[in-house]
Amino acid sequence: MTSNHNGFTLLEFLVSIVILSVGLLGLLTCINIAMEKNLDNMYRTEAVSLADDRMMLKRSRSFASLSTTSVNPDKILVNRATRGIFKNYSVQEIITQSSINSKQIEINVSWNKKGKRFTHSISSFVSTF
Repeated sequence: MTSNHNGFTLLEFLVSIVILSVGLLGLLTCINIAMEKNLDNMYRTEAVSLADDRMMLKRSRSFASLSTTSVNPDKILVNRATRGIFKNYSVQEIITQSSINSKQIEINVSWNKKGKRFTHSISSFVSTF
């Protein structure tokens, strides 16, 4: 007696669906992580751009008009859009007298994401020469 077993049984089909589902869940997790990291980089890029803009504004002023700041300078709140999402950045500008003829400008940009604080800082020197 010969039997012809062509095709899949219901059990084989269900096992293949489970394996496929596990693979797709892993792929979706990878995509979610990639999108999250991409958004982190976009926030950092926006912070770098904001810090650079503020630094160029300070550097374009004359040496005499740059007044030194107090120990705890005020923070400026700036709202910028990234991919249609508005994000608040806190900007702190610190100007210190390095020597008689030079001053240091430090710009700190910070932002929060999921309860965690991130900061980007740049600094530059200006002089009377």
